[in-house]
Amino acid sequence: MATSVVAPASTREKPRLSFWQIWNMSFGFLGIQFGFALQNANVSRIFETLGGTEIALYWLAAPLTGMLVQPIIGYMSDRTWSPKWGRRRPFFLVGAILASFALLVMPNVTALWMAVGMLWIMDSSINISMEPFRALVGDLLPASQRTTGFAAQTFFIGVGAVVASSLPWMFTNWFDVPNTAPAGQIPPSVKYAFYIGGIVFFLAVLWTVLRTREYPPENLQEFEEEKRRTAGFINGVRESFAGIFHMPKTMAQLAIVQFFSWLALFSMWIYTTPAVTSHIYHTTDATSKLYNEGADWVGVCFAVYNGVSAIAALLLPAIARATSRRFTHLICLTAGGLGLISIYFISNPNMLLLSMVGVGIAWASILSVPYAMLAGALPANKMGYYMGVFNFFIVIPQVVAGLILGFFTKNVFHGESVYTLVLGGCSMIISGLLTLRVADDDKIRLPLIEDQPVDPAYNAEASPNPRV
Repeated sequence: MATSVVAPASTREKPRLSFWQIWNMSFGFLGIQFGFALQNANVSRIFETLGGTEIALYWLAAPLTGMLVQPIIGYMSDRTWSPKWGRRRPFFLVGAILASFALLVMPNVTALWMAVGMLWIMDSSINISMEPFRALVGDLLPASQRTTGFAAQTFFIGVGAVVASSLPWMFTNWFDVPNTAPAGQIPPSVKYAFYIGGIVFFLAVLWTVLRTREYPPENLQEFEEEKRRTAGFINGVRESFAGIFHMPKTMAQLAIVQFFSWLALFSMWIYTTPAVTSHIYHTTDATSKLYNEGADWVGVCFAVYNGVSAIAALLLPAIARATSRRFTHLICLTAGGLGLISIYFISNPNMLLLSMVGVGIAWASILSVPYAMLAGALPANKMGYYMGVFNFFIVIPQVVAGLILGFFTKNVFHGESVYTLVLGGCSMIISGLLTLRVADDDKIRLPLIEDQPVDPAYNAEASPNPRV
């Protein structure tokens, strides 16, 4: 392993940041989740519209790109510094430009191979923006505010996903935009949703880029010398994959938790549309009006669970302080697992919204609590790198999902996708139980307002008008 790079603010306690500073540094996740929500709610629908049958296999494009992109971007951003643009923000901006372009192109594909290839490009671009956002919380916030920082990101993830997941339904029901199209063509409502998503993605990330400042390295000369010795794409690839064998204890324990929780999530994202349309709407014809009504309702369901997560995210820090982060994660994941399992017993589409409440509670915790536990166990000078390596345990379950869920759905469950969702619910509950064995020693029960004041210099630079 290469010698560590000197980190910013690594030898002094970071000052607490104000509400509006945390708001500004997290706002870009609103756009990032527009991209992910449109992808999660509509890509399986696009695959089926274009004649695809092996949906889980097509989704392998997304995790493979994440496995390559996130740790390398984390490694590179750890070794980046610009007095004007900082460490993480250049990657925010580049990823936003590429992802916005991909969102504009995706609904205009005309062949299955084009859709799979565009998923590859879109997911890579979103990951370029997303990974440094996780590291930014560890860079700028003291230990006592990290749960709040990740919860703020989760709030914007929820808000963005509520709107983005509902867009096709909104266009159809509010503006009479057709949600059906001839065989092999993407419905106009889906196209317009992706266009809006591309615009929002870029503008939201740009807000964070322009209104957040980062701490410089403590010793800039030493940082530059170390960067020259350790920089390079090949070195980044080598170190990124080697990092999986040199994880801190807490990270290794969380890796198993992540595997089972994300396996559940991918089963939901891949199979909710075919499960709902076949099990509740009783159709598999992707050109029929009934199928597209069911697919639109899946978008609404996804909006509901993301809306619930936005609210739940605001409560998680208080619950974690009153109990523990491990217990909080267990309760949330159990609620999500029961929510997925309950879909099997539902015949009225409206009742799916109750199932999504449980999923939303789990989603809020998955997006914040593991990262808060992880940040306290990582060396400050490798925050981005290890956050990227941690992504392996999001990617690996998606690869497993792509390889085995299709087999189980077809050969074990005889094409009944709803059983795949039940399997995902069981996986999520197992994940919650495994959380109890995670070593989490970070201080999280500190009062919300400490004796240490908000850093006035940082405040003036990061947000000249903190009320914006």
